[in-house]
Amino acid sequence: MLALLIVGLLTFIFASWDKKFEAPEPAITASTDSAVIARGRYLAFGPAHCASCHMPMDKFAEVEAGAQFPLSGGWELPIAPGTFRAPNITPDKETGIGTLSDGQLARAMRHSVKHDGSALFPFMPFQDISDEDLTAIISFLRSQEPVKNEIKPTELSLLGKALMAFGAITPVGPKATPPKTMKPDSTIEYGSYIANSVANCVGCHTERDMKTGVFIGEPFAGGLRFEPDPFSGGYSFISPNLTPDAETGVIADWSERTFLSRLHNGRQQKGSPMTWGLFSRMNDMELKAVYRYLKSLKPVKKKIEQTVFGPAEKFPEI
Repeated sequence: MLALLIVGLLTFIFASWDKKFEAPEPAITASTDSAVIARGRYLAFGPAHCASCHMPMDKFAEVEAGAQFPLSGGWELPIAPGTFRAPNITPDKETGIGTLSDGQLARAMRHSVKHDGSALFPFMPFQDISDEDLTAIISFLRSQEPVKNEIKPTELSLLGKALMAFGAITPVGPKATPPKTMKPDSTIEYGSYIANSVANCVGCHTERDMKTGVFIGEPFAGGLRFEPDPFSGGYSFISPNLTPDAETGVIADWSERTFLSRLHNGRQQKGSPMTWGLFSRMNDMELKAVYRYLKSLKPVKKKIEQTVFGPAEKFPEI
């Protein structure tokens, strides 16, 4: 009976994991306006950190240092649900996005549905990005030099296929109607937009189930675990609490100047999963907005005893 149950379960998983989904194509049209493209480039190599994933792994250090290459893909992340690979998003027609429409690209970013109808795992946080910024990013992608670089497709493990088959992973769409535009300024409102919809600060500084991506902790209170990856040098990390709790919030007593200085100074800890290099090039106005938003959050008392674990240190059990 047990053998029959296992065979039946595996048959169901392999027969039904590759689901197809419907989602609208946003009415986004790429622009050739230089100012629009410049905004897209700033987002891709700054707060939206597209370059941290859609870049050959051997170029990671150069990108962190400020180099800007065409986003020809190559980042690879082996985790329990599978081995995930970031595709080539230059305009190359054979190996990149050259044959995809603006609407198909916008649908992937906003609704997590690829051009073939399959679901994207929740790595890109752009569901609620404004129409204007979505247009800017796609316009920049179109403006790049085409690079022929065939990237091996993402490969799901049995766990990943089971998550898909049982509906634990489905496309993520906008929480509400995305704004048409968001005027960059230093307000709390704009800081919320950057931290939640563009830079994805909430995605790493909130505890979540790494098998499904579901949030299980208080927003921005930290606790997300990062196992060693190809860039970590064997280091492991737990994200800190960014809420303004006086006892446990890591930036609770930071001044605005201290916050800006820390972000602009970039990476200090080898292997940190945060894209310090790209965030270090965000402008002061947007960083001030993020700081003011974080200071406005509800304080959450959550002590993260240790955030960095060396290669020889034991990572705490869950």
